[in-house]
Amino acid sequence: MSALAVRQHSRRPLGADVESADQPPSTSSIAYNGARRVLDGNWTGTSTVPSHALYPHQWSWDSAFIAIGLRHLSPARAQRELETLLTAQWADGRIPHIVFNPTVPLGAYFPSPDFWRSSSAGDLAGAPTAVETSGIVQPPVHALAALLVHEADPEVSRRRGFLAHVYPRLVAWQRYLTERRDLGGRGLASIVHPWESGMDNSPCWDPPLSRIRPADRGTFQRADLDHGCPADRPTDLDYGRYVRLATTYRDHGYADGPDTALFAVEDPAMNALLIASEHALAGIATAIGADPSDHLVRGEQLTTALLKRLWNEDAGLFLCQDVISNEPIRERSVCGLLPLILPGLPEEVVASLVATLRGEHFGVGTTTRLAPSYDLRGAAFDPARYWRGPAWFNVNWLLERGLRQYGETATADALRDELLGTAVTSGFAEYVDPVTGEARGSRDFSWTAALAMDLAVRSR
Repeated sequence: MSALAVRQHSRRPLGADVESADQPPSTSSIAYNGARRVLDGNWTGTSTVPSHALYPHQWSWDSAFIAIGLRHLSPARAQRELETLLTAQWADGRIPHIVFNPTVPLGAYFPSPDFWRSSSAGDLAGAPTAVETSGIVQPPVHALAALLVHEADPEVSRRRGFLAHVYPRLVAWQRYLTERRDLGGRGLASIVHPWESGMDNSPCWDPPLSRIRPADRGTFQRADLDHGCPADRPTDLDYGRYVRLATTYRDHGYADGPDTALFAVEDPAMNALLIASEHALAGIATAIGADPSDHLVRGEQLTTALLKRLWNEDAGLFLCQDVISNEPIRERSVCGLLPLILPGLPEEVVASLVATLRGEHFGVGTTTRLAPSYDLRGAAFDPARYWRGPAWFNVNWLLERGLRQYGETATADALRDELLGTAVTSGFAEYVDPVTGEARGSRDFSWTAALAMDLAVRSR
């Protein structure tokens, strides 16, 4: 078992617990049953949509987090979730951030398949022809998800040949990121679009985005505002820049290179999850009788590069690096805390990360219920607007794992309890106000439900 693997737990549904007449259902039980309702409702038969209204297709890192929760409900269904996603992998190894459902009308989501034109614009990069996808990626949570799904029921996994099937695909995905996306030449992967970070609208992207001329507002039609409050969503200016970047990347055939990238940032969260995936792949390799040493060595090398390149002692967390200007981006984002999930960090780095998480900039355990996505004291902080302050469940789930790994049990327990309670009271919201817990974005959001299910089972 890898250093990042969790211990196996009983999968007996929490809803099956018998509650006495004078003892109300526990928060864990309510969360589990609510999460099961959401996941069943968002299941399409082959995968799970994040939200039927706002996100009606399959998303990459969403499916990884969803599989982590689904493993407690149905390991076979969790395996299917990941397998479905991997059928859309490109020949160059990339896993696209969206796999489009052809039965969904084009106007239901933008950018739609006719914008990305993956099967034609991406032909030189090996885009699949049987399905339309986007051309950008999202953080690599997939190997960790695959290992946890396998460990939930190794017998079912071995019978289906699950790990043997996904392992070479996951290795190819890792190598795409470590080789084709090392745009800075210093051993770390770069994102070429803010959407690739998963933290789409973070203030961290404002400095490099300021160089981008936005697409004309009349050239695209946003669909997100039909289903979400404008105050919760990115501005038209930001969206115009996102569209310009995606259009340029598409028109260059989705080719990766330092000479063609208009936006290139080394993101500590993306790279932390890349390293976590190497450790998970070591666990997968061991499970199928392969040699794990290459993954362990790569994990160590990447960790060394992360510490050397992105750690900032004065800020007390990791900073993003603008590869084009070769300057650090001096914004405190929760992405700079996520390396806490990695094993073997220096003690002083761990202590500083935990202090920053608890301190005035993020306030966990003092002023906030959940870790905000951005610095509470930052000039761009907004508790409502997409990734500019609200708390997200997947990020806090990762932080809970990191805290627990380094023996910060009391803080991890408190964060877990807040996650479970807030998931229930917010209606399994996409994200929430970090101080009040007020629901924002979509409701009945799949990764919120899936990760609440995981925490509910692990809290027993």
